[in-house]
Amino acid sequence: MPSAAIIHAACFAVGAVVGGGVVSAVASRKRQIPITTSANTSLAPPIIEMGQSGGAKLSNAVTASALSSPVLKYGHPGPVPDLLVRKAYTAAYDRRLRHPAWTAEHLTLASLGKSNQQRPSGDGSPDRSKSTFVEDESLPAMFRAKLQDYFRSGYDRGHMVPAADAKLSQEAMDETFLLSNIAPQVGVGFNRHYWAYLEDWCRRLTGSFSDVYVFTIPLYLPRKDADGKFRVTYELIGSPPNVAVPTHFAKVVLTSRPLSPSAPDVLEISTGAFVLPNAIIPDDAPLEGFVIPVDVVERAAGLNLFSDAVKANSKHICKSTKCDVVVRRFDDAQKRPEMRRAISAPK
Repeated sequence: MPSAAIIHAACFAVGAVVGGGVVSAVASRKRQIPITTSANTSLAPPIIEMGQSGGAKLSNAVTASALSSPVLKYGHPGPVPDLLVRKAYTAAYDRRLRHPAWTAEHLTLASLGKSNQQRPSGDGSPDRSKSTFVEDESLPAMFRAKLQDYFRSGYDRGHMVPAADAKLSQEAMDETFLLSNIAPQVGVGFNRHYWAYLEDWCRRLTGSFSDVYVFTIPLYLPRKDADGKFRVTYELIGSPPNVAVPTHFAKVVLTSRPLSPSAPDVLEISTGAFVLPNAIIPDDAPLEGFVIPVDVVERAAGLNLFSDAVKANSKHICKSTKCDVVVRRFDDAQKRPEMRRAISAPK
């Protein structure tokens, strides 16, 4: 991926952390409203900045300020966010739960290898069968998820960024198999089926929109017990128990396309959020049954995904396109290539 694209992805991810993000213009049904950030020299430096090599790191100003406190004389205990900038995605790794706190992607026809604008680099197209799950050695050993943690756990190693979204190169696809991009998911009926249908729906959006941004967020949501109190309970896998099993997963999307051919710089922005339980979901369950307001996901996850201006002036994604998944048994298709077929974009 060109360095500009990496910086673009990183800046979008920073928006998830600090609630930033700039959209040049947002079209509502009544009028087009340009959205910009105001110049303010008194603003604090960004928490995350780009290093010379293109990698993301904690701002030196923030680090120096924190360490200048006398009570932190012998070190900063954290939490330290592990911002992971990959070729096809950006992620924040949660050291306590040992899976991503969130992942962010920018999907286009070109990034998915469906356009001549950006063909996969290297020899031939990326091949999923050449990728293997590996531990992320860029993380401190004591905070890594281990391959052994998933062994006989009863859960799939669920991609937060699916391999099918990383068609830029074999290396890009391989990076989706790092355990820092993985969370425990129920296999049959979820990861291998309905969750895969939702991932496919996100990819098909590129047929209707010029740009598609996707956040995937593991969640831990409370439920009401018999005594009337709300509690959050979740399983841990591994020996010793290390990796937390999310109760739910969210997909949050933002799409853009020119409002009209005569106004290519005026963008129609659409957003939407879907929260699915980490459980078996019937194939005939309507996707719109999982629609949740974006700000509810933000509050549950402790994130600011989009600015207030974007949320106030964007259309709901289900009003811009059909929110219907296509039931396609991806696990069967992998075993039987003759079952593979092209699926058109949602209309």
